[in-house]
Amino acid sequence: MRLKDKVAIVTGAAQGFGAGIARRFAEEGAKVMVADLKGDLAAEVAAEIGGASCAVNVADEDSVKAMLAATEEALGPVDILVNNAGVTHLPTPLDEVSEEDFDRVYAVNMKAIYLASKIIVPGMKARGSGAICNISSTAGISPRPNLTWYNASKGWVNTATRSMAVELAPQGIRVNAVNPVAGETPLLTSFMGEDTPEIRSKFLSTIPMGRFTTPKDIADATLFLCSEEAGMVTGMCMTVDGGRCI
Repeated sequence: MRLKDKVAIVTGAAQGFGAGIARRFAEEGAKVMVADLKGDLAAEVAAEIGGASCAVNVADEDSVKAMLAATEEALGPVDILVNNAGVTHLPTPLDEVSEEDFDRVYAVNMKAIYLASKIIVPGMKARGSGAICNISSTAGISPRPNLTWYNASKGWVNTATRSMAVELAPQGIRVNAVNPVAGETPLLTSFMGEDTPEIRSKFLSTIPMGRFTTPKDIADATLFLCSEEAGMVTGMCMTVDGGRCI
């Protein structure tokens, strides 16, 4: 019960890594707001874990404000924020990615963290405590060709995490990131371009441990970083990648 009675918001929590994080947090005693653009799927996860849910567009300020209000009304003041929502563009030469795809990656992977911080951090400052975990990617550390603008967005997440950590430490707020290698989530096909045995084999050959990341892998790392066990850990961008970035 490492998160007993803690109130946590997890964005993009209707499926994939986010759902895994929400389930793991609930197992450890947290009261979880399952937030996702797909409100119906978020409600299913919330019902499963005994949490609350809301539909949210993480790139829209009014929607994020509504998410915070719904959380405080249903669960109480926010102790933990997990910025998990993320998107990518299909593997494409950098000069052929559409402006629409670029703007979408920017909005969900970068602007959403800014908005959540703008709206949720003031409450954490007032209480003198809080833990934030940004779900980044090994793409921000060891980029692959044809995912340039996605790679860049995750590099931004890592830099923002370290800067947030330094700035917010005096207010008792810790900020860390988890950098997964690609996992068995709805984004996997987007990363690979298409899902075939040959492409999977080629992708897995770059991971020394020989497998994709699972939601449990990321949930366990996020749990540690958001718990009191990591009370002296801030500004960490933890790779959970089976050795890919070595």
